Amino acid sequence: MTVTLEVAEGVGTLRLDRPPMNALDVATQDRLKELAEEATRRADVRAVVIYGGEKVFAAGADIKEMQNMDHAAMIVRSRGLQDAFTAVARIPKPVVAAITGYALGGGCELALCADFRIAADNAKLGQPEIQLGLIPGAGGTQRLPRLVGPSKAKDLIFTGRMVKADEALTIGLVDRVVPAADVYTEAHAWAARLAQGPAIALRAAKEAVDTGLETDLETGLAVERNWFAGLFATEDRERGMRSFVEEGPGKAKFL
Repeated sequence: MTVTLEVAEGVGTLRLDRPPMNALDVATQDRLKELAEEATRRADVRAVVIYGGEKVFAAGADIKEMQNMDHAAMIVRSRGLQDAFTAVARIPKPVVAAITGYALGGGCELALCADFRIAADNAKLGQPEIQLGLIPGAGGTQRLPRLVGPSKAKDLIFTGRMVKADEALTIGLVDRVVPAADVYTEAHAWAARLAQGPAIALRAAKEAVDTGLETDLETGLAVERNWFAGLFATEDRERGMRSFVEEGPGKAKFL
C-alpha cells in the first residue's frame, strides 16, 4: 500500500510510503482519500499525523504519469486530485503534518491541508508547478494565500522556488522547526496531547475557524454561535465546567 493508517494512543498516522520520493500518483491520491475518510469515521482516531518517513514528505505529483494525460483526461482527474486533498483538510479532528526533506508541489499542498505543520531543519517546501507550465492543482492557489497571505503566496507560485525551513517558518508556511530526527516524535506528541481533549469541542473549533476563513464575518459568527450553544448539550462541557469549579482550570479529563 502506498498510504497506510496506523493508530496508537488515539493518534492515527497517515503514512505515505511510495519510495523513493513519495510521488503522489493517482493510486496514492485515491488511497489517501480512502484513509482520510476512514480516519474521519473512526472513534479511536482523535487526532492525525501526516508523515512521509524519515527522508522525504512528498516530492509532488508523479510527473511521468501526468505527462501521458491530455486535456480531456485531466478534466476528469483534477476533481479526484482535489477531492483527495479535501478529504484530508476536512478531517474533523486536529491534523499535524510532520515534514521531512522535500514537500514540493502536491506534497506542499498536502501539508497545507493540516492544521499545524512541524518541519525538519533540512526541509524544503515549494510550489514548482510553474516550471512545468502549470499552476498548483490540489489547492495550492487557494490554501497557500489563506495561510501566508497573497503576496508571499504569489512569490512562491509565480517563481516556483523552494524555501528552506527557516524561511518557511518566517513566512508562516510552517509552525515549528525541529531537528530532522525529532520531527515525527514532536508531531505525534502534539497530536497525542490534543487527542486527550474534548473531541466534539475540538471538532467545533476546527469547523468554526475553517468556515470563517471561507465566508463573511457574519456567517462565521453564526457558525461560532451555533456551535458554542450546541456544546452545552455535551458531556464534555459538563465535565469541563465541573472540573473547573471543583479542581481549578486545566485539570479536566475527557473521555
